[in-house]
Amino acid sequence: MDYNNMLVLSASICFIFLFGRIFVRPLKFMSKLLLNSILGLLLIFLINSIGVSFNFHIGLNIITAIIIGIFGIPGAVLLILLQIFII
Repeated sequence: MDYNNMLVLSASICFIFLFGRIFVRPLKFMSKLLLNSILGLLLIFLINSIGVSFNFHIGLNIITAIIIGIFGIPGAVLLILLQIFII
C-alpha cells in the first residue's frame, strides 16, 4: 500500500467519524424528546384519570406532551396551575 492510499484511507476514516458525530447528537436529542413526550402523554392521561372525580381535565395533545417532555414534572405542574388559574 502506498502513501496516497494510506492518506485517502485515513481521510475517509476521519470524514466518516466526523460525519457520524455531527448527526448522532441531534438524533440523541430527538429520541430523548420523543421518549419524554410519550411519558408526558402517559402522565397527562394519569392526571386526567385522577382528575375525573374533581372535574379537572388537561387537553391530551402534542403541545402539552412536548411541554411535559421538555420540562418534565415541573411542566406537568405548570399545566395544572395554568388549568386551575387561567381557564
